[in-house]
Amino acid sequence: MRWLLWLLAAFAVAAGLSLVMRGNEGYALFALRSWRVEVSLNFLAVVAIVAFVALYALLRAAVHALRLPAHVRAYRERRRQTRGQAALLDAIKALFEGRFVRAEKLASDADELGAVPGLASLVAARAAQRLREFGRRQQWLERARNDGDWRLARLMVSAELLLDERRFDEAREVLRELLANGPKHVAALTLLLRAERGLGNWGEVVRIAHLLEKHSAMPPEALESILVNARVALLSSKAHDPGALARHWEEIPQKERTQADVVSAAAHAFIRLGDCRRAHRIIELALEREWNDGLVLLYSECAADDALQCLQRAEEWLRGRPAEPELLLTLGRLCIQRELWGKAQSYLEASLATRPTQAAHIALARLCDRLGRTVEANRHFRASAEIGAAGQTW
Repeated sequence: MRWLLWLLAAFAVAAGLSLVMRGNEGYALFALRSWRVEVSLNFLAVVAIVAFVALYALLRAAVHALRLPAHVRAYRERRRQTRGQAALLDAIKALFEGRFVRAEKLASDADELGAVPGLASLVAARAAQRLREFGRRQQWLERARNDGDWRLARLMVSAELLLDERRFDEAREVLRELLANGPKHVAALTLLLRAERGLGNWGEVVRIAHLLEKHSAMPPEALESILVNARVALLSSKAHDPGALARHWEEIPQKERTQADVVSAAAHAFIRLGDCRRAHRIIELALEREWNDGLVLLYSECAADDALQCLQRAEEWLRGRPAEPELLLTLGRLCIQRELWGKAQSYLEASLATRPTQAAHIALARLCDRLGRTVEANRHFRASAEIGAAGQTW
């Protein structure tokens, strides 16, 4: 449609010029020595216009000819970039499809064609990692180092790949470099948490887990599990130093002291140090907040001079939980510590009546053996062995 408008405009201009030129009777005279040339003014105008157009066309042609090599180079560069970008996209697609050999080859082609070399090198590094070609992976990472725009991406990929190899020390160094100027990089903190867990640096694990908790970077359940495991490991590692253990327990936030595994680890640590009173108080406070069968059993693991108070406390619990086999077993053990043989036997038999367990049979067997009732003791030992063979854990 546009060409038709241009054609109509040309016709209109031609018609207008013809009307103007028809009424023009002027002429032009050119004299050079004895030569005289007289032409109509209309003809002169037409010749001037044609000459101008011809000269302009010649100049344009000359300029285009001079610029032709540059145009050819630009065309080839555009074509190269297009091919490189296509190769890079295909490489990313192959990487997600799990076609790692093809992904590395295409990424190599993209890198040679100059299409985002930093990204191409990282894609090739990931593909080489999945192919277990660690030497080539390192070469690709080194090539990515040359592209400063992809520094953070390179460090993140390097850390992830090192963690996959369980090279926790090296991964930690890479992540510390990454976090040097950006401590709020949540993804990097998550990777650093993995590295510190792998190295067993439980104090750092706790610190990083609390940072991630502030940013809601992980599911609460996952963070809770990580924190519990770290606290248990820290408490166990301090079981040789009473002062360090007590200080660490006081430093633990109140909400973490409600975790049964943390309380159990702390109680075990204090028991190993011979501080049974502290262990009993920790267990009592935890059971006030939430009942836990494992902590009830642990309550009678350590004999101390507060056995009578512990027995009275356990009997108070029994009034609210009269049919708890774990509590009955604990009461039996506490009675044995106080040498209340008859009462101990009653509690242990009640525990067995509620639920036969290996621990209750062993406790009753030892009580009978101490009282010289060998036949009963042997019977309970056999019963405990049968339960143990069936796979019961307590």
